[in-house]
Amino acid sequence: MVKSLLCCLSLLLSLNSCQGQSAPAQQPAADPCANRRYQDSLVTRYQDSLVTRYLENGAQRFGYNHPNWEKYCDSLIAACPNVAEAYREKAIPYLKNGDYARAFPLEDRAVVLDPKRNTAYRAFLKCIFTKDYAGALVDFERAEQLTPGGYEMDHTYWFYRGLCHLELGQLEQAAAALQRDVAAQQGGDQRREPHFNTLFYQGVVELERRRYPQAEALLTACLRIYSSFPDAHYYLALALRQRGQDAASRQHLLLARAGLQKGYGLNEDNVYYANYPHQITRYEVEQALQPAP
Repeated sequence: MVKSLLCCLSLLLSLNSCQGQSAPAQQPAADPCANRRYQDSLVTRYQDSLVTRYLENGAQRFGYNHPNWEKYCDSLIAACPNVAEAYREKAIPYLKNGDYARAFPLEDRAVVLDPKRNTAYRAFLKCIFTKDYAGALVDFERAEQLTPGGYEMDHTYWFYRGLCHLELGQLEQAAAALQRDVAAQQGGDQRREPHFNTLFYQGVVELERRRYPQAEALLTACLRIYSSFPDAHYYLALALRQRGQDAASRQHLLLARAGLQKGYGLNEDNVYYANYPHQITRYEVEQALQPAP
């Protein structure tokens, strides 16, 4: 009897001892999407796999105006809200259709998540799409700090900075920025010809500065590369008119009209969605062809 009582007492003490010990805490599964304790390579690899699944093999199989484009972007954001590319791609339909109120919060989020890859792109959008030239200059300055000597949409940051200064009426700064663009393109070899749109905007800046011989020289150089460029013909005509060369001026206006009729224009990918600074229309050409009263 005593032996049985001692066994029961021992069992009770063992149970109390077990109940007093807390079970080891279960560690939450690490999230390769958000947990920065993961090695960067593992985080990047995981996010890249999501981009491949939802964007490359998903949204991009449809046009950006297809409803599935946004659905795939939203699915990627639901799976991993830290992928900057998802926000940038989701913004595309809004940008192309002029809905900037919806597009720019997405672009802003992309910049927050990956400033090195997205600051210059947002600056480009401000310069070309929304005409926020002061805001674009701030972004391009930051982009230059993040990626010195970088390019966006086939042009240096200095090219767009020149356009912003031109549209703000800051002509000295515009000329200096575009010259920096030329220097970057040439890379120390002055025999290397700059992009014809750089020459074009340099010519426009000189025309605005009333430096007509310099404007004529730059626009003529532009036309040597792109002979059917209506905008260059138009501004060259204005420079020639200021120099009293009315016959030559009219000839270039006729060439500008002919170029527009044939579908030529500013040769930039996004010209279909937004007007570039100082881009002309048929109306300006027809007005310039009217005889003086």
